Amino acid sequence: MIRVLIADDQPLVRRGLALILAPDPGIEVVGEAPDGAEAVALAQRLLPDVVVMDIRMPVLDGVAATGRLAEVQPRSRVLALSTFDMDEYVVAALRAGAYGFLPKDVSPEELITAVRTVHTGEAVVAPRLLTRLISTYVRSAPREPRPAPAAPAGLTPREVEIWRLLARGLDNAGIAADLDISVSTVKNHITALFGKLGVRDRAQAVIAAYESGLVQAERRGG
Repeated sequence: MIRVLIADDQPLVRRGLALILAPDPGIEVVGEAPDGAEAVALAQRLLPDVVVMDIRMPVLDGVAATGRLAEVQPRSRVLALSTFDMDEYVVAALRAGAYGFLPKDVSPEELITAVRTVHTGEAVVAPRLLTRLISTYVRSAPREPRPAPAAPAGLTPREVEIWRLLARGLDNAGIAADLDISVSTVKNHITALFGKLGVRDRAQAVIAAYESGLVQAERRGG
């Protein structure tokens, strides 16, 4: 049974999410929070496996709440919800420790699948969507200099190649086809890559690729 806490400042949204998740026999909605501070407090008391977290909330927003949960209750994995016009906040949530994010207009089936995926420790971010979000953030938001990812010099040429393709939005099958290797080999390289970069998942690896300068945000005309 996957224990889920829902955090959203709109009661109607909280109730709607609960009505979607509760009927699933493998999911139990254990609580609802109207703001980020209450979400952190409830998570420490109820010990949910997954916290479905709205990004924009009063008292403590979803990004700050995600960061706090990563410190005090790391076993509660955050699935952030946002709208497409808030790209920079979604990237901030991933940096803070969220295991993924979804737009609020996803289907019930997609939400349930995402909760199950996050529960396993995998990231729930469509590769091309993630690339678009990060590209938008890098183009539009000035950022302070950040240190390069941990030990990038230790990467093999093949790992760098896979990192670049991953950051461009290819999934494992696409990377395998591009490099003419098996999907299982790609998975093995990605596991090694994550360890050397010191990142947890695909989302953080893509962010690291942009921040390190391995790939550049594409500029659109007009």
